[in-house]
Amino acid sequence: MYNGEKLNVQQFIADAIAEIKTQVGNDIVVLGLSGGVDSTVTALLVDKAIGKNLVCIFVDHGLLRKNEFEDVLKHYEGMGLNVIGVRAADRFFAACKGITDPELKRKAIGKTFIDVFADEARKVENAKWLAQGTIWPDIAESKSDKGVIKSHHNVGGLPEDLHFGLVEPLKYLYKFEVREVGEALGLDKHFLGRHPFPGPGLGVRCLEELTPERIHILQEADAVFINDLREAGLYDEIWQAAVVLLPVRSTGIKDGRRTYDNVVALRAVNSVDAVTAEVVNLPFDFLQKVATDIIAQVDGVNRVVYDISPKPPATIEWE
Repeated sequence: MYNGEKLNVQQFIADAIAEIKTQVGNDIVVLGLSGGVDSTVTALLVDKAIGKNLVCIFVDHGLLRKNEFEDVLKHYEGMGLNVIGVRAADRFFAACKGITDPELKRKAIGKTFIDVFADEARKVENAKWLAQGTIWPDIAESKSDKGVIKSHHNVGGLPEDLHFGLVEPLKYLYKFEVREVGEALGLDKHFLGRHPFPGPGLGVRCLEELTPERIHILQEADAVFINDLREAGLYDEIWQAAVVLLPVRSTGIKDGRRTYDNVVALRAVNSVDAVTAEVVNLPFDFLQKVATDIIAQVDGVNRVVYDISPKPPATIEWE
């Protein structure tokens, strides 16, 4: 856990690789990739430790960003990792049908992820270990002394009948330290600089019930926001940016006609450890451009607002 001292990255990498080798020996390890920095850095560490004995599984739960499943799979192939891609969106939407409570939604997504992952992991012969990209904030938020802040499916979610041991080399690190390790391991800057993305994906940015139609709207709006940030040279100045689809509709005008469509909220924050976060003061003319672009390009949205709430009292994600 971060105590104010700078992480000795090279020593950490050497110790982590040695510990993984000692822990798993010649056994097969399966790893759940999410497309994010944490699980990717974990994969690189485990790959350096045991090479071909690592099998990665990347689950598309239907809640990823636009085109992310295909783009990330292609990137992993270029890294030389052994990755199995699994499409399972229908199972996730079925599991979340009718659920609107944020914590119950997280639990449903998490349980389904574990079930899908376990089904695939059982197909890997002689697998005895599960590697996860768990970091310290995941543990802290799931097991706070003051109660659960929000559930993380990679904390205490492994089925007992799977009989896998856990490999979690990053579990005492914060996000910024994970990025330092990833940079030292040669992870390319584009991937390394990706904003944090929650395990439940857009499921915690789509308020109320999850449906393929609502997620599609959110994916399109999110793609516009992220693209505009990159074009304006603002993406790398922000720790995390997100679009949230609200459970409200508003009247508007499009092509001279009255509309009654969805409202989305933009969120951009800076943080060091995800424990606290400050809102990014994005230029107003940029926010106007994003709002105009989203409303023009995304069917079903006619109003855009900007969330200026810090953490605490708000969390970074809305659910």
